[in-house]
This record gives sequence, C-alpha cells and structure tokens, in this order.
Amino acid sequence: MTIATLARWHQLVENRDAKGLDSLLADEVVFHSPVVHTPQVGKAVTTQYLAAAFRVFFNPSFRYVRELCGPHDAVLEFQVEIDGISVNGVDMIKWNDAGQIVEFKVMLRPLKAVNLIHQKMAAMLQANR
Repeated sequence: MTIATLARWHQLVENRDAKGLDSLLADEVVFHSPVVHTPQVGKAVTTQYLAAAFRVFFNPSFRYVRELCGPHDAVLEFQVEIDGISVNGVDMIKWNDAGQIVEFKVMLRPLKAVNLIHQKMAAMLQANR
C-alpha cells in the first residue's frame, strides 16, 4: 500500500488537487500543524488545513527533496520559496491498511519561515470560514 498511498499524495500535490483529499484521508485523521498547539482531529478540519496549504506552499518552486518510507508511514522533506523566504520542512504521513492517511504532521524551519507560514495559513483559513 505504500506505493499507492504516496503515489496518490504526489499526484494530488502535482495537480494541486485538494478535492482528491476526500478519498485519501481517513475519517479519524489527525493533523499536526507547525503553528497550532493542539492536534486537529477529523477529515473535515484536516482537509481545510491541507487545502489551505496547497494554496500557500505549492508554488512552482515547491520540491520534495528526500523521501523515507516504511510499510505504513513516510517522511517527505521539502523545500519551497515563499515571498523570498526559503522554507525547509517535512511532511510526516501515516496511513492505515486501506491506504488512507490517519496522521499528517508538518514540521518547518527556520523560524522566519515558521512565522511567514503562520501568517499566510491564518489568513487563508480565515478567508475560507
């Protein structure tokens, strides 16, 4: 299932297809944001965060530069430039036997990038309310 889940994720990223998240996320998925203290639980809220991230992160400079995989999880390191700031981070993804994502954690660096993403994601999420 590793290859199918990751292939689907990469396809959604490449096409910036947030609508495709519905079939990829488990109902009980937990999202861990780099700027929100508490885990966000459930498909609806995780979809909101990831859809906003698709618009904030996935510009033409976005690249996954490393991928570490296990049978039910992966760590994908990425780089992107946003507003002249170089952002480096990882997406930590865990999925169930059905290939649906059950946990998604994002970690970012440096602090300047974390502050920028906090500002942009907050604006994007507020606009979608």
